[in-house]
Amino acid sequence: MADNLDDMGRFAEPALLILTSLASGPKHGYSMIKDIEQLSGTKLGPGTLYGALARLEQDGYIAPLPFEERRRPYRLTELGRTLLEKQLTNMQNFALAGLARLGLTIK
Repeated sequence: MADNLDDMGRFAEPALLILTSLASGPKHGYSMIKDIEQLSGTKLGPGTLYGALARLEQDGYIAPLPFEERRRPYRLTELGRTLLEKQLTNMQNFALAGLARLGLTIK
């Protein structure tokens, strides 16, 4: 297991969106798609979503919960939470450095 999403290849960005969505609580696929769209404006297709979910589960960042009717919810694991925190902190640091170079600050 890596300490970043680089090994996720084309699923790296969807993985970050999924982990962020699950940070507010367990969700099934359709709920994640809607939450991610509302959160970021990104529309994940089912193939992209379920490909990323499979990789995240395989790497131990998320875990499936028992089926609810025909839907399978997922939850963020502690490993996933740690990874998400690191990724978001790195993004924040990068954004702050970029804004500083533009002569801008965040209030």
